[in-house]
Amino acid sequence: MQDTFVTIARFPYSTEAQIVKGRLEADGIEVFLRDNITIDTDPLVSQAIGGVKLKVLAKDEEKARSILQSIKAYAVDDNGNAITCPNCKQNHVNLYSTITGFKSFFSFIIGFITGTLPISARYQYKCDNCDTVITTKA
Repeated sequence: MQDTFVTIARFPYSTEAQIVKGRLEADGIEVFLRDNITIDTDPLVSQAIGGVKLKVLAKDEEKARSILQSIKAYAVDDNGNAITCPNCKQNHVNLYSTITGFKSFFSFIIGFITGTLPISARYQYKCDNCDTVITTKA
């Protein structure tokens, strides 16, 4: 049981997974990435296959999760201050891309048909604790 790998994180692309892998390996944790070559070959399949899976040995899971939690960065404003959720007052806010509105949807369809990346995407901040969507002034 201790010689099996468990998934502790998923990433849409391999670049971020490689950075975290390097950090965990620096602390002596054996790390395995799954589906990174597939996604590097065709990034459009990332969401379909669940992204790049970061796996560690079951015996190192707790230590790896604590390291991962300590380096997880949340969204900051232009001055470097953490963005606070107005609903729950926590700083666990992340930036997500979303397809809302006709322009974003149309760009997604064109990108899907032609096999290219989207031309137009909208982004929104969302709290990981209470799922509140946060609007900021640009």
